[in-house]
Amino acid sequence: MNPITARLLNQQLVAPQFCDPGEVVSYMVAMQAQEYRMMRWAVELRTRRPSHKAFKKAFDEGRIIRLHLMRGTWQLVAAEDYWMMIDLCAPKAIAVTKGWMSSNKISIPDEEMMCIRDILAQTVADLGSATKEDLVRALAEKDIKMDVHRLSYHIRMAEMSGTLCSGELLPMKATYALTANKVRASEKMDREEALMHFTRKYFQSRQPATLEDFVWWSGLNVSDCRRGIELLGNTVHIVRWKGRAFYLTDDCRTRGFRKGKFLLIPPYDEYLISYKSRDIVLPPEHRLHAHNNSGIFLPVIAYDGTICGNWSPFKDDCQVTFFEDDFEVESVKESWQAYNDYRKVNR
Repeated sequence: MNPITARLLNQQLVAPQFCDPGEVVSYMVAMQAQEYRMMRWAVELRTRRPSHKAFKKAFDEGRIIRLHLMRGTWQLVAAEDYWMMIDLCAPKAIAVTKGWMSSNKISIPDEEMMCIRDILAQTVADLGSATKEDLVRALAEKDIKMDVHRLSYHIRMAEMSGTLCSGELLPMKATYALTANKVRASEKMDREEALMHFTRKYFQSRQPATLEDFVWWSGLNVSDCRRGIELLGNTVHIVRWKGRAFYLTDDCRTRGFRKGKFLLIPPYDEYLISYKSRDIVLPPEHRLHAHNNSGIFLPVIAYDGTICGNWSPFKDDCQVTFFEDDFEVESVKESWQAYNDYRKVNR
């Protein structure tokens, strides 16, 4: 088994199988969306013909939804999986968020939570798509003032309750919409069915991955993650590599990889954030060039799947730094041109 090749193929970073960004997000089940501008490239990088217009269309139509969910952080999920994800992941995410609130000495009584949630919901329902500034104004009109940090917790809890979700895609600012107006209601899955569906999509799109990878990424309890794997039965099997047990599905992609390819990977991309076993693609001595101990992830360059440098997504010219002397700036020009063409056309 070549785990790097398998991850590139199954993460759709080489030989992508999809044209539509909504299909990518559905396949990946959830994608980190911490950086509002670069989450679009994370999705489009996994399509055959990257198009910001296609992403915006899918986002504005509500086929792709952005919200706080797993591990209490920003995620993109497909509308078809939205309610399943809320039911499965929100309870743990809410508990994590309440822990953060407690550590920051913020206490929000239930009465306040419900009152503010009603105001936020009415505001986004009236406006259709509202920015945080719109929400601040709506609260001020009712003589309610609160600091941005406290308001952020209110918004986050409203997202995880299934009340608010992403609104219209703007160039720089996140917006919010009423979930009931954006995401169609779906038949409720029982918990085991949801857990099996969630687990299958994770391993199908991230394989090879370990149990520890799945626990880290999902934010679920170890027992839930073990049960999810058990529910997959004989459609998943273990392959041992350098003393670690990796799970593979029977339809694992292993063909279609060609050597000599550079990838300009955005910050917080699933290629790194999906795993605890990042050392497979990221040499440990270069870890801090890719992410720090506080969970800040940087834009990175991969050559044949191995992380080898950093790049600057928002510069007008190609600015890269390699960890070693094996490469020159010229070597990534083709990849930079593809990204720059995507960016220029869709500004």
